[in-house]
Amino acid sequence: KSLSDMLKGKQGRFRQNLLGKRVDYSGRSVIVVGPELRLHQCGLPKQMALELFKPFVMKRLVDQALAQNIKSAKRMVERARPQVWDVLEEVIKEHPVLLNRAPTLHRLGIQAFEPVLVEGKAIQIHPLVCTAFNADFDGDQMAVHVPLSAEAQAEARVLMLSTNNILSPAHGRPIAVPTQDMVLGIYYLTIEPDRPESDEDIPRFGSVNEALMALDHRLVRLHDVVKVRLPGKALPEEMRSRDPQGEAEANGDRVPVVETTVGRLIFNQCFPDSEEFVDRPLLKSDVGRLVDACVHRYDRAQVEQILDNLKNVGFHYATRAGVTLGIEDVTTPSDKATILDRHEKEASKIEAQYRKGIITDDERRQELITIWTQATDEVKDAMEAQFGKTNPIYMMANSGARGNIMQIRQIAGMRGLVANPKGEIIPRPIKSNFREGLSVLEYFISTHGARKGLADTALRTADSGYLTRRLVDVSQELIVREEDCGTDRSLPVPVTYETPQGGRVENQHLDTSLYGRVLAEDVKVERKKIASRGDFLDDAGAQRLVEAGVDRSASGRRRPARRSTASAGSATDGRSRRGGSWTSASRWGSWPRSRSASRARSSRC
Repeated sequence: KSLSDMLKGKQGRFRQNLLGKRVDYSGRSVIVVGPELRLHQCGLPKQMALELFKPFVMKRLVDQALAQNIKSAKRMVERARPQVWDVLEEVIKEHPVLLNRAPTLHRLGIQAFEPVLVEGKAIQIHPLVCTAFNADFDGDQMAVHVPLSAEAQAEARVLMLSTNNILSPAHGRPIAVPTQDMVLGIYYLTIEPDRPESDEDIPRFGSVNEALMALDHRLVRLHDVVKVRLPGKALPEEMRSRDPQGEAEANGDRVPVVETTVGRLIFNQCFPDSEEFVDRPLLKSDVGRLVDACVHRYDRAQVEQILDNLKNVGFHYATRAGVTLGIEDVTTPSDKATILDRHEKEASKIEAQYRKGIITDDERRQELITIWTQATDEVKDAMEAQFGKTNPIYMMANSGARGNIMQIRQIAGMRGLVANPKGEIIPRPIKSNFREGLSVLEYFISTHGARKGLADTALRTADSGYLTRRLVDVSQELIVREEDCGTDRSLPVPVTYETPQGGRVENQHLDTSLYGRVLAEDVKVERKKIASRGDFLDDAGAQRLVEAGVDRSASGRRRPARRSTASAGSATDGRSRRGGSWTSASRWGSWPRSRSASRARSSRC
C-alpha cells in the first residue's frame, strides 16, 4: 500500500481519521418502524440507553441513596438491577437524543427526539420522519448521540426536535407528510361511494358518534352514504348548498345536515372543528396540501397532533382494507391483440414505403416510433378502463401510495418502446407484459435499459458526494450573522405567459418558483402598488400578483419586474423576456459584492 493509497479515498487518513472521528456517548443500531410513537419520540433499546446514559444513572443512584458510592452504583448498572431501570426512566425524561442517518445530505439528516425505552435491540423511528432521513426499513442503520451540556440539550430541543422540522429547508413545503401505507389507508377511507337509488334509502344520524356506533354494529358500511348533523363544524360552500335549511335546534338555531360517507366522517375527526370538512377522495397530493394548510394555520402542538392522527387513521384503515397484490389483480386488457394488430398493419405500410424508397430511414424510424407510442397509449387506456376502482394495484398507483400508471402498464399492458445501449429508441416495441412473460429477444433488448439505470445511479451518487464535500470545504468560513445583508441582486421570474391568441396564462411552476421567496422590488400595476420590496411570498401572495396582472403597465407594455434567488453571482440587468411577465424577489438573498462586505446572506425566517 503506497503513501498516496494511505491518504486518499474513504478509508484514507483524511476521511477515516481526521474528518470523521468516533465520539463517546453515541451508539448505532438497525432501525425499525415505531407506528405507535408520537412525532417527537424515538424508541431506544433499553440496553443501549443504559450504556449511553450510564454516568447519569450512576449519579442519580447515589443521589437517591440507592448506592453508597459511584463504584457500587457502577456495579448495580452492570448487573442491571431492577432499580436501575426505574432510574433510567427518570434520567431520559426531558433529555433529547440526536438521531443521524448517513449520508447526511441536508440538515434534516440529524434530528432530535425524546427517547422512549423499548425492548429488543433495534431503534424505532416515527414513520413520518423517514422522508427527511431518506430512511427505509430494509436494514438501514442509524446513529444515536447524547447531547451532554444544558446548552446542547436546549439547542436540540428548540432547534432540532422533529416537530420543529416539519418544513423542508429546500422548498418550504411540509416534508413530514403521510406516504405509502398511510396514503393508501386514507384513500381507501375516503373513496368515492356508490350512491343509493333514492334519498329515502340514505340513513340519517344525529351525530358522528351515532354513525360510528352504527358502523361498529354493522348497520352501515365504511363507504355507505349517510346524512349526519354536524354542529360547530366548518363546512365548504358546496356542502352547505346541498341542504341550505339544515335542521332546527330547540333554541331556534339551525344545525347543518351533511351528506357524506362514514369513512369521510372518520377522516375529518383527524382535524380540529375549525378546519373545513373534506368530502372527496384524497390522493397523496391532496393530503400534502391539507398538511401544508394546517402548518400555516395552527400552532406546532396542534400540527403534531394532526400528523399523528393522520398516521394512525392511515395505518389502521390500510390494515382493515386488507389491500394485497395477487396475480389475479393484474388484468390484461381484452382488446390488446386488436389494438396491436391495427398498429402492426400501419407499421407494415411504413416499412413498405421505405423499401420502395418513398421515405428515408430517419423518416421511417420516426413514423414507427409515433405509431408504437400511440399503440402503447391505447393499450394503457384500455387497461385503466378495465380496472375497477377497488382494484388493489390501481388503488396503489392512483392514490400515490406506490408506483405509477407507467409501471402498471408494463405489468398488465405492454412494455412498449425501449432504448439500445447507444441511447437510441429501438423502433420495434416489446409487445408482451410482465404478466404474460417476455420472449428471449424481448428480454434481451430490455436488459440494456436496466443495466444502464444501475450504472448511472452509482456514478451519479459518487459525483454528487464529491461535489458536496467540495462545497462544504469552500463554505466552512461563511457564517450567517444577519437576517438581511442588503443585496440588490435579483433574478426575474415569469408570473404569466402570453398565449398565441393574445391572452395570458399563469406560469404553471409558480408554486415552486415564487413560493417562499422575498420580493426584491416594489411591484406596481398602473401606478398602484401591489406588493412591496421585502414582502415574503406565500401561496396567497403569489396568487395576488397573478390576479393583479403585474405584467401590464399603464401603456399596456410588459413591466419588467425582477426577482432574486440565493445562487451565487446571479445578478440580472432587469430586461424583460419576450412573451413572459416577471416579478422580482429573492430567496435568502445573494452573495455580497466584495469580500470586505458582510459575509452574511439574508435568510428565510
